[in-house]
Amino acid sequence: MRIALFTRDLRVRDNPLLTEDAVPLFVLDPHLAGLSSNRLRFLYESLDDLRSALRDLGGDLVIREGDPVAETIRLARETGADAVSVAHDVTAYARRREERLREECERHRLELRVTPGVTVVPPGEVRPSSGGRAYRVFSPYHRAWEGVRLRPLADRPRTITLPSGLAVGRLPRIPDGESPDLLPGGETEARRRLRSWSRSLSGYADAHDDLPADGTSRLSAYLRFGCLSPLELAEAARGEGSAGAQAFVRQLAWRDFYYQVVAEFPRISTDAIQPARDKDWRHDEDALRHWQDGLTGVPVVDAGMRQLRAEGYMHNRARLITAAFLTKHLGVDWRLGLRWFFRWLLDGDVPNNSGNWQWTAGTGNDSRPYRRFNPIRQAQRFDPDGVYVRRYVPELRAIDGAAVHQPWRLPEAVRRGLDYPGPLESHRDEAVWLRP
Repeated sequence: MRIALFTRDLRVRDNPLLTEDAVPLFVLDPHLAGLSSNRLRFLYESLDDLRSALRDLGGDLVIREGDPVAETIRLARETGADAVSVAHDVTAYARRREERLREECERHRLELRVTPGVTVVPPGEVRPSSGGRAYRVFSPYHRAWEGVRLRPLADRPRTITLPSGLAVGRLPRIPDGESPDLLPGGETEARRRLRSWSRSLSGYADAHDDLPADGTSRLSAYLRFGCLSPLELAEAARGEGSAGAQAFVRQLAWRDFYYQVVAEFPRISTDAIQPARDKDWRHDEDALRHWQDGLTGVPVVDAGMRQLRAEGYMHNRARLITAAFLTKHLGVDWRLGLRWFFRWLLDGDVPNNSGNWQWTAGTGNDSRPYRRFNPIRQAQRFDPDGVYVRRYVPELRAIDGAAVHQPWRLPEAVRRGLDYPGPLESHRDEAVWLRP
């Protein structure tokens, strides 16, 4: 018998952690409880769904609260288990947890099995030919990643049996999130959405940057909590074989890329990967607050920031635009934007949220650190008729077509009728929007 300590792998399909001799355990860790009310709600919904799935297999999900290492060892002693399993993860906190678990397992003469499953290709599986421990640039990593022989998908257990008389514990009441339009959590909902979205997978290459079409998978939160197996998604997409499927697999490779970066550079949320590029940022609380509130006066930026608050999600193209606007146009420290995203995003995790913020700010893994995203040109390209902007900025819904992207150029009589700010005081010069 072994204790299967669930962390970010809340599913029964393709989960190497879950075997028929496992006692499934999740520990409600107070250290992580207050990080994001949106993610906490999604987590509890996912745990509730996992418990139902395990009960269908004849078992249950054991719930404990406290230090995950201490509670795991306590349950192992209570059940007479001789082993513990946990999925490998790369964040500093997860690595400390795994190391402490290893020490305690050795002390109590328990076998520790560390399983894959959080990524398609385990971090460290591929290394640069130059001898470094991690790839710094995505393209050579992607080429190596594509050549990796992947593990077979894990079988779903036919049955789970818990020791008789074991108290399984209660799940807390599912809390409210801050965002009103959150996706529901859980593997059941994840697979329903996957089935629905997969019908449009072939068009993903053309649609995933289209802001109004919202052609992305919306599966990122389910991957973040392990409600879906990234390996299963990659294998299914490769089997489909279209250009859209290849583009989707490339996004999974980007996700893995940042996991192997964090395995080598765990302080990615606070320290610049390229310190020389971590410039003297402007201290501008007013600009930061307007950006957070979606009141910069730049419609596509404001639309993205309002989508974030409403849904706990933001379209990936809008994430690039809004992050570049904060760091490259307003000159505000990327760490402040990263923290704001962490507060709201359902899919917010250390590798991808932090890695993408550093990439956009020019402090991270980017061979072109001084690139800029002109927000108006981006809006004209990816939201040519202003549909996305009008969806999230109701003050501008009366404006037709692409004119919505530059409301300050409308006739004065029209501008006076809008309850919408002009560009921030520090950026009223229209020439700033014309820079490449």
